[in-house]
Amino acid sequence: MDPDFDAAVLHALFTQPPIGLHVLDPELRIVRFNSAAPGAQGLDMRDAVGRTWRELGITTDEVEGMLRTVLETGEAVTDFRYRGHLAVLGGVEKVLSISAFRLQDAEGRTLGVASTVVDITERDRAEQRLQLLCQAGERIGNSLDVFRTAQELADVAVGELADVVTVDVLDAVLQGEAPRPGPLFDPVTVRRAGFRVAYESAVGSSYEIGGVRVMGLGTPYARALSDLRPRLVPVLRPDDPWLVRNPVLAERVRETGVHSMIAVPLAARGVVLGMAAFYRGLGSPPFDDAELGVATNMVARAAVCVDNARRYTRERTIARLTQRALVPDRLPSQTAAETTFAFLPLASSGVWYDVIPLSGARIALVAGEVSGHGLHTVTTMGRLRTAISALTAMDLQADELLEHLHALTEQLAREHPPAEDSDQSELTATCLFVIYDPATRTCTLSRAGHPAPVLALPDGSIHVIDVPAGPNLGRGMASYRSASVDLPEGSILTLYNAELLQDTDQDRLPAFQNAFSTPPGLTGRLQDMCDALMNSLLPDNPVDDALLLLARTRSLGPDQTASWTLPHEPESAAAARRLVAGQLTAWNLDDLTFNTELIASELVTNAIRYSTGPPELRLINDRALICEVSDNSIAAPRLRHPEDDDEGGRGLYLIAQLAQHWGTLHTGRGKTIWTEQTLP
Repeated sequence: MDPDFDAAVLHALFTQPPIGLHVLDPELRIVRFNSAAPGAQGLDMRDAVGRTWRELGITTDEVEGMLRTVLETGEAVTDFRYRGHLAVLGGVEKVLSISAFRLQDAEGRTLGVASTVVDITERDRAEQRLQLLCQAGERIGNSLDVFRTAQELADVAVGELADVVTVDVLDAVLQGEAPRPGPLFDPVTVRRAGFRVAYESAVGSSYEIGGVRVMGLGTPYARALSDLRPRLVPVLRPDDPWLVRNPVLAERVRETGVHSMIAVPLAARGVVLGMAAFYRGLGSPPFDDAELGVATNMVARAAVCVDNARRYTRERTIARLTQRALVPDRLPSQTAAETTFAFLPLASSGVWYDVIPLSGARIALVAGEVSGHGLHTVTTMGRLRTAISALTAMDLQADELLEHLHALTEQLAREHPPAEDSDQSELTATCLFVIYDPATRTCTLSRAGHPAPVLALPDGSIHVIDVPAGPNLGRGMASYRSASVDLPEGSILTLYNAELLQDTDQDRLPAFQNAFSTPPGLTGRLQDMCDALMNSLLPDNPVDDALLLLARTRSLGPDQTASWTLPHEPESAAAARRLVAGQLTAWNLDDLTFNTELIASELVTNAIRYSTGPPELRLINDRALICEVSDNSIAAPRLRHPEDDDEGGRGLYLIAQLAQHWGTLHTGRGKTIWTEQTLP
């Protein structure tokens, strides 16, 4: 080897590389170093050689310990990160990447340590900024709540980017409304939605969540909102002109030691949503342009999440308003039962309830729930409720009605399948349908996946009614059965939805027992019992709508009904007229005698003509005068509109003209034709 060449290479190695290079002896004294080494600028080689890094002020115990480990073990260390303030570097915080390996001669004797030192401060800062943005992407937007999203932005930024962070949003955003698009040029009123500090001295009453303030003109906030560009105030002084105009804010800046600020408009999809402000104080360095970019990117991410929360709030508000419009505000007053309800629309789900008057003074109690949440679920609930009202007008049996409702739910599911990229499940629903007849005190129930009702009897006993469980509406094969129970007058039926369920049916009974046993017991105010039950059954953190529907049964007295079984002979029509006239006279309803005689005569005549058994005639004096004729034929009559020269077909036409309502109820032994007339 050429000695001159070796000397030239060695000289170039210690003068030209852009990274710091040190050669240390076994005592960690400097043997040689190059001019690129941190702190080497202006350092005389003759003053450095033979001295340790510690003597020169360019090391710490942490770094020295790493070098001694390399000497002792011979294991090389690469990219050892050191972050700190070195006096030899002017007291400025630096991040150094140190690599070291042990030097040995041909016989394996330790000669010392060679190390490289690279100043990676800027690269480290860039990595931290990138890591902060990644954290922001993971931690911001985990909910569809405006306040929580704003607080997540403040939580992520404090400590890593700023000492104090405030997030303010427009009031319209909290209501789900969309502010006008584009910049804002006028003073705007905002509400504090997020706030976080790194030190307690920055906390003040004015930073309370929910507090309101006005962003006046001539401030960095207003300028940022006017052109939707962020503002960097590297040096913030209490005597700045815009702070002088706001003595309260100026005093707060003075007290907290804030000296640098970034104001970024919270805007997404062309709509201004609010303002995010970042502050530094208490010895932190001023913000620079790179940190302005980080803050801008974080706020842009948060703005999209806030706008998503605003849209969700708007849809939820619309869904709740629609839901309230599609369920009854009050229940109709009926003779059959006293009813009341408690309904908490907490999640815009498809919960509905109803009390529907039926023929013969009967009522139907309905409770149901459509799967899912949101506007589509609520409107589907409205369609099913409307369908039930239409089906009950046909006087269907409870199980038959659920079969029709099952078919409708399947049709709706086919018309509106869930989107492929949506987490929405296939449309299904549950329903409990109850029919109560006050004349016979018989309750008929059928359910499609809905919880069975709880029955409280006047003797104080409480149990869950055993109703055969059918499949959810729209799922599986429509197979429903009914159960019938006789209820003493004063019994209380309780219908509810799955949100109020606990582990088992028996676990719910103590809550019912407490509510119904509180004096004066089952004879007390039904609304008080309903409220007590809701307080007992509602979970601590409900996630769905909650419903309670209570009905205290009544019965028709013997002075309100009259019934007769007539012979199967033509003369029964005349007998029916006489019986009707006598009963209406006893009820002091002589004004309805002529029409009712005609109605009863026509219905009895048809029963004798088209059936084989003796017809039954019944009058009910309720909120209307009800006339019923029952026979053993399943053939349903059909209303015709006869021509002038037709010889027949006018019977039902006359009945429809004389009665306010009429219909056909199919029973187990045949059918019942009923009419209703308004009482005078």
